[in-house]
Amino acid sequence: MDFLRLTILASGSAGNCALLETARQAILVDAGMSGKKIVECLALTGRKIEDVSAVLLTHEHSDHITGLPVLANRHKIPIYANTLTANAVQPFMPKYKDWRIFETGAEIDLGDLRVENFPIPHDAYDPVGFVAHAGGFSVGFLTDLGYATRLVLDRVKGVNALLLEANYDLNMLRNDTKRPWPTKQRIMARHGHLSNDAAAEVAAQVMHDKLENIFLGHKSSDCNTHELAELAVSAKLKELGATHVQLQRTYQNQISVTVELK
Repeated sequence: MDFLRLTILASGSAGNCALLETARQAILVDAGMSGKKIVECLALTGRKIEDVSAVLLTHEHSDHITGLPVLANRHKIPIYANTLTANAVQPFMPKYKDWRIFETGAEIDLGDLRVENFPIPHDAYDPVGFVAHAGGFSVGFLTDLGYATRLVLDRVKGVNALLLEANYDLNMLRNDTKRPWPTKQRIMARHGHLSNDAAAEVAAQVMHDKLENIFLGHKSSDCNTHELAELAVSAKLKELGATHVQLQRTYQNQISVTVELK
């Protein structure tokens, strides 16, 4: 039976990695933890590292690529990235040559998994979001973006599950004593990250009857809480009468619930 299954292995400023499974394969979206930690998280889902057939990269920041040398060099897992992202990661792993380069905006063919990629606004060389299709279902990945462009909204409309960044609560960020003001400005800028309120607006604009699960991801450990993110998004969904949507938590140090679409 065809299905599409999503588990967020980790999400946050210390590391990001998602497991996407079909009836025939498993792939990772980003690899921002150590290779050892990724193997441990996979085991919690019943998977082995040998089951992983590809890693797709959204961009080159360290919290998305830390585990790549182990996955690529030791386990020989192909890495898919656009040209500018691959070029930026290359010095981090100079011996690796087997890059699978995709063009930004083009479709990626992974057998029974078809993946669209599209540009997103973030302070990286050529960051992208993904929508993966299999078995008549689709999953969207929207993390690390300062705002949702019309293109972004158009691409993720129609997905059945969505990983959506809800990085910070505005008041907590403004009152944070650990970050200098320039850092706060970068986070809040149009090439920074989505606040809880911005995530709520995105959720509202892409809402439809068959979007049943939204994973709220990439939450700041200092400037956000699960409760604040969920309150902001759920309030907006309540205004729309979207009572069918489940808000799923993601974590930095444990895997999320697994959602299976079939």
